[in-house]
Formats: sequence, C-alpha cells, structure tokens
Amino acid sequence: MLTPKRLKYRKSQRGNRRGLDYAGSDVSFGEYGLKALEQCWMTSRQIEAARVALTRHVKRGGKIWIRIFPDKPVSKKPLETRQGKGKGPTEFYAAVIRPGRILFEIEGVDRKIAEDAMRLAAQKLPIRTKFVEREVTHA
Repeated sequence: MLTPKRLKYRKSQRGNRRGLDYAGSDVSFGEYGLKALEQCWMTSRQIEAARVALTRHVKRGGKIWIRIFPDKPVSKKPLETRQGKGKGPTEFYAAVIRPGRILFEIEGVDRKIAEDAMRLAAQKLPIRTKFVEREVTHA
C-alpha cells in the first residue's frame, strides 16, 4: 500500500476538488495513458488494485508508471461517537484527483494490449476514465 514516509502535519483539512488538473495532464513518460474524467479521492487500496490489474495483464512486459500518490491523510471518527472531542484518527491516505489528470502510463507493449490493460485497471477505479495516447510533436 502506498503511504507517505513522513508528513508535515498528521491530519489535514478536506480542501476542495473543484476545477481541472493542468499539471500532470499530458502523457509524459510512456506511450499510452489513463486519464481521469471526474474528480474523487482515490485511496491507496484502489491505486494498488489498478496497478495489480495492469501488471497482471501485460505479464511483466513493458514499463508502467503510476502518476498519482496518496499523500492526503483522511480521518474518521468512530461509529456511534458523540460530536466534539476533536478530530478522529487517520483512517487512510488518498490522492486528490481532478478531471484531466493522467493516472497511469505504459510503454513497451502494443496498443491493443495497453488498451485492454487500461480497461481492466479502470474497472478497479471509482471514476470514469479515458484511454489516451502520447501526442507526437514534430519540430
């Protein structure tokens, strides 16, 4: 499971998920990518499940990049607890995903295998996604 090694603050505020992601919205490392079309908090368990689905389908061929990291601590109060008495303990870590963010990238496999692998990975995620290719720029 992905978790931060160290944090400046143990607990964080919820923040907002409005707007689009401009940083991290291009396929930078591989040939193909999986792009988010909705916003969410993606847990480290969901990221790991998608990664396993990707690597199993490509059968150790190609190279995979995970472009997101769960660095936001999400806290929860126990069930049937009265209000007050401070914020609850950290329950899990999440990555804040906005539309346009590239989640995974892959290279070294042909397009059909990459598309099938990304489709399997997308089924493990809580949002709609889109398969994208690297845009070739001619100098």
